[in-house]
Amino acid sequence: MHKPRVLLADDHALIIEGFKRILENRYDLVGTAPDGRALIESAKTLQPDVIILDVSMPLLNGIDAAAHLKKLCPTAKLIFVTMHADREYVRSAFEAGASAYVLKRSAVDELEQAIRAVLSGHSYITPLITKDLLTVFLAAPSGRTSDTGGLTVRQKEVLQLLTEGRTAKDIANVLKISPRTVEFHKGQILEHLQLENTADLIKYALTHGLVTPT
Repeated sequence: MHKPRVLLADDHALIIEGFKRILENRYDLVGTAPDGRALIESAKTLQPDVIILDVSMPLLNGIDAAAHLKKLCPTAKLIFVTMHADREYVRSAFEAGASAYVLKRSAVDELEQAIRAVLSGHSYITPLITKDLLTVFLAAPSGRTSDTGGLTVRQKEVLQLLTEGRTAKDIANVLKISPRTVEFHKGQILEHLQLENTADLIKYALTHGLVTPT
C-alpha cells in the first residue's frame, strides 16, 4: 500500500525528531529541511504529497516559502505547525496556500488528524484557535493579499534576511545576486518606507509585520 510522502521543515532539530516519531510508521518521510530555501529545493526534487512547515524559519519564512511551493508542487498539501496563533498569521498562511494550521502546543494526535483531512481534500484548523478567530478569517474578502507594505517579492526577501542580521554579502550569496544589487534593494526599501537606516528598517519591519520573526 502506498504511503503518503511527507517532507518536514523546521529549524529546530528536536521538533523534526518529534515529527518523525509521530509519523514514521504511517507515512513515507522523504526528507527534512532546516530553513525556507532548503525546503523549496527539497520540495522541487522530492515532490511530496504533504509538506509540514513552520511559519518562522531562517532565510525564507514559511509563509513566503508556501507561495513558492504552490507553484513548484501544486498538488502538495501544506500543513503549518507553529507557535503563532495570531489571526494574521493564520490568514496569511491560508492565503499562501496552506491546507491546515496546527499549533505546536496542540495535542499530538492533531497532526495526524490534519494530515488525514488534507489528503481527503479538506482543510483543518486546530480547535485551539478560537471560533471568533475562525469567523474573522472566513469573513475576510476573497482574494485578499497579505500586507507587504507595498514591497516587491525581492525586496521582501532582502528585508527578511536583513532582520536576521545578515550582511549584504551574506544576502547576495543566499539570493544569488550581487552585493551591489542588495544595497540597491535596501535603498529602495528605505526610500519607500521613508526610513533613515538599517536599524530603523528592521524595527519597522518587525513591528508592522512585514517579516516573520525567526
